[in-house]
Amino acid sequence: MRADLSRRGFIGLLGAAGLTGVAAPNALAQPLAEPGHGHWRRLANEVRNETKWAWKQYVAKAFGHDQIKPVSGGYEEFFVPGHPVGLTVVEALDTLWLMELDAEFEQGLAWVNKHLSFDIDAPFQVFETNIRMLGGLLSAYHCVPDPRLLELANDLGTRLLPAFTKSPSGVPYRYANLRTGAVSRPETNLAETGTYITEFGTLSKLTGDKRFYDAAKRAFQVTFDKRSPLDLLPFAVHAETGEFTNRTATVGPPADSYYEYLFDGWKLFGDKDLRSWYDTLIAGILEHQAETVGGHMWFKQVDAFTGALVSREQSELASFFSGLLAEGGDVKSGRAYHDSWNVVQDRYGVLPEGIAYDTLAAISKGNQLRPEFADGAFSLWLETGDELYRHRNATHFRHMVRTSKVRYGYTILDDVTTNPVKRGDFCPGYWWSEQLKYYYLIFGNARRFDYRDHYLSTEGNLFKGAIR
Repeated sequence: MRADLSRRGFIGLLGAAGLTGVAAPNALAQPLAEPGHGHWRRLANEVRNETKWAWKQYVAKAFGHDQIKPVSGGYEEFFVPGHPVGLTVVEALDTLWLMELDAEFEQGLAWVNKHLSFDIDAPFQVFETNIRMLGGLLSAYHCVPDPRLLELANDLGTRLLPAFTKSPSGVPYRYANLRTGAVSRPETNLAETGTYITEFGTLSKLTGDKRFYDAAKRAFQVTFDKRSPLDLLPFAVHAETGEFTNRTATVGPPADSYYEYLFDGWKLFGDKDLRSWYDTLIAGILEHQAETVGGHMWFKQVDAFTGALVSREQSELASFFSGLLAEGGDVKSGRAYHDSWNVVQDRYGVLPEGIAYDTLAAISKGNQLRPEFADGAFSLWLETGDELYRHRNATHFRHMVRTSKVRYGYTILDDVTTNPVKRGDFCPGYWWSEQLKYYYLIFGNARRFDYRDHYLSTEGNLFKGAIR
């Protein structure tokens, strides 16, 4: 999620599409596949209109609360009951700005400036607070450098730091009380220990305070240094000891964004250690976890120390890995893995939360409005210029509108295998930050987005590439 397009030849892609006056390299100097770029612009405008409509519903029914319940018209808080922090507002800001929904952006920014405070005597999940709230504030600041946004981001980052500094190992606790600094829940996992470097690093860059970057990198090194002889990492770790507490390696949750942020930390800050660690671990994953079943590439869960098979279950959240592989230089594997997930999309329409990939049976039948397939397609389109990935995301978008649009917005699904699908009553904050943005950027030529040189976080937050 995803970055420096000067390494991707994206000028050539835009030239091939007739969207810029820059000449295209021969490899990409092909006309757009039908239905043509006019169609994609119309589809981008449709995404923009759906976003505008959904925002109107949120403002009417749940403004300032963390998440709307779009079937009933109610709301709920994500982090702590009774303590709203405007999660949807913060997650939506850079998406609204990129779509040039300026009135809606200003409405959200005004709420943040007037109401948002982190002086809350309650434990917050550090990982989610980082990628969603800290990341959302930093991305909004990148788009519109309002000093209050950076002030809030610095305040929040400082309140999260005790999770790292109070840990004997440097691996962060899962929870921190935002008012008192009390920490809790040392039983944690790779994703919740290794998904900080881009938010914390950006905060260090903007404030000059190295503590944030140093804490995030130290947490990475503790777990990397304990990798198995197969260069694999078990996913469960204890913050106080820094030791692994299980043996299973997976590219899905709760490990997924750990690998993403190793690459992203190198990409965004040029940290060669992180790139070396990424290369080492990805090589181990490709050697010991990748397998072809039924003609399609998947990643099995294995014992990190022996390579023995643990499971052939695969989470939809792992589908992001296709784009990461391509960004890291292995376009062939990235393509192959996205092809595998596209087979699942062809079968179900809306991707189920989890499958057994040897049979493609849905083992977790809901869908939480997940963005990972769309994210992978966006990244692969940027890397390759292949219109195939636009078409796949168009299918993804159409299925979402068909199945998840309800009276007051878009909702999760409880079962994608029924006809009609069974709906829940909940719209996650990340929906505003992620797939709406991926759809808009892949379908349209966004005037405020630098397709050649940008960075999007694991939560889809824009830290680099805003064109003001």
